[in-house]
Amino acid sequence: IPLYNKEKFVENAIKSIINQGFTDYEVIIINDCSTDESKTIASRFVSEKIQLIEHNENKGLSASRNTGIKIAKAQYITFLDADDEWKPNYLSKIYSLITTFPEAKLFATNYEELYRNNVKIISKSKYITEGDGIIDDFIGSNLGKPIYCSCSLCVEKSVFETIGFYNEKITYGEDVDFNIRANSKFKLAYSQEALVTYTQISENQITNSFLYNKTIPDFNSFEVVAKENRQLKKYLDFNRYVFAKNYKLENNVEKFREIKLQIDFNNLNYKQVILLYCPNFVLKMI
Repeated sequence: IPLYNKEKFVENAIKSIINQGFTDYEVIIINDCSTDESKTIASRFVSEKIQLIEHNENKGLSASRNTGIKIAKAQYITFLDADDEWKPNYLSKIYSLITTFPEAKLFATNYEELYRNNVKIISKSKYITEGDGIIDDFIGSNLGKPIYCSCSLCVEKSVFETIGFYNEKITYGEDVDFNIRANSKFKLAYSQEALVTYTQISENQITNSFLYNKTIPDFNSFEVVAKENRQLKKYLDFNRYVFAKNYKLENNVEKFREIKLQIDFNNLNYKQVILLYCPNFVLKMI
């Protein structure tokens, strides 16, 4: 659990682990120099199974995850951001995926997004069938809403030895970078059940913050591989579109133009092209 200034949420996040039906786990909370009461609240739960680790300086989300990965003793690593929650059967489902699909090294479930007024939206992909199974085309399945979020993912520890850890230089979109590297090498076992609540309304949430001064993934670093993988090229351009649109919404003209020039518009649908070219006030209204 990476922890930075989530005093209103961290207790429920930890309790959602304690309430799991599957109990063979350890919990590593990485306090990334919180300035609110997050540390005090988390420390109440310290036990033989739950430890609290302190960073001596604020290092960011990727570094916090990497610290936990390196400390973890188990063969499988899961992640839970301090403002999100697991359903009581999340770890049981992950264990089921591990035992049912031994050929996989990545395991994930669907998730629900929590918005204001307790509005919950379950992610649905037209590429995913009901039930559990191996995802044959991860890239194609993610040309829209991601099929899993960081907190619904489990990774066999050997994966990090092969592809490396989370890129600590990236401060926005680190999951996109990691998912490309991981899913390009390893099989993903997946359940359509939405067993994670992914909060969209908490304070200090990076997905709600401006891109100004943020470092995004270097999509160009994947272009050599994408020359032989049409779906990956399409996925790179889809993510460029997402970032370009966000830069446009923030009136960051320079970054918008920089990302836009890298896009092969043949990989976008007509709605996406229209959104990139429409006036800013229209984009905000939509």
